[in-house]
Amino acid sequence: MSDESRPSPAQPPFAPAATPVATPVAAVIPAAGRGVRLGPGAPKALRALNGTPMLIHAVRALAASRHVSLVIVVAPPDGSAEVKSLLDAHALPGGTPGGGRGSTDFVVVPGGESRQESVRLGLAALPPEYGVVLVHDAARPLVPVDTVDAVIEAVRDGAPAVVPALPLADTVKEVEPATEPGAPEPVVATPERARLRAVQTPQGFDRATLLRAHETVTDDVTDDAGMVEKLGLPVVTVPGHEEAFKVTRPLDLVLAEAVLARRRLNDGF
Repeated sequence: MSDESRPSPAQPPFAPAATPVATPVAAVIPAAGRGVRLGPGAPKALRALNGTPMLIHAVRALAASRHVSLVIVVAPPDGSAEVKSLLDAHALPGGTPGGGRGSTDFVVVPGGESRQESVRLGLAALPPEYGVVLVHDAARPLVPVDTVDAVIEAVRDGAPAVVPALPLADTVKEVEPATEPGAPEPVVATPERARLRAVQTPQGFDRATLLRAHETVTDDVTDDAGMVEKLGLPVVTVPGHEEAFKVTRPLDLVLAEAVLARRRLNDGF
């Protein structure tokens, strides 16, 4: 086959130039939510998992990536001192809060009343040299480092926004929401399951794109990638992982403990 007749390689669904590999990567972890569905007690991110707060597990998961050199934790509005003490009290890969020792630095800033506001406050603390930004839920404490690295690599390859995602195992129904709790809800449609994905975090972004999204989009959006979509910019997925589930209800804590027990058995930690 001649070069002229040889098919061109498939192009990625985005146009921006690739972000240089040397561009530093920072992660923002909003951890200001109360987590009411877990029941009464400490804020969700500070709930213990195998004796260690979920937030510490999440910070360690992000800092485990050799690409992540800064982790910004967005604490409850009145809880910055507590979160700083928490980070000081636990061994973290690479450094200490605000320290500058090792390969990863840790900074704590007070958050806002909503997740979007908390992420914005985290971005405001971001030094100018960081061109790739991850936003990660503190309630996803067990995300594997391979998933973190896959998101970073896709942003560096030129995607303005990247989300890890999993195919759905269950059929999904679109319904007309009931006006009273527990009332029957009429089914409106059955989306094609093969086209649906359950998205996870960390979500990764070109810094300029994420800043523009937070400056422009004022609607209540459930994730940062949704804000980028509202700008009309492409968002791509990379394979997620079953262990990156969100700890929302008491049963999720049981599952997370089981995952940690399996890791200790298989990996010795």
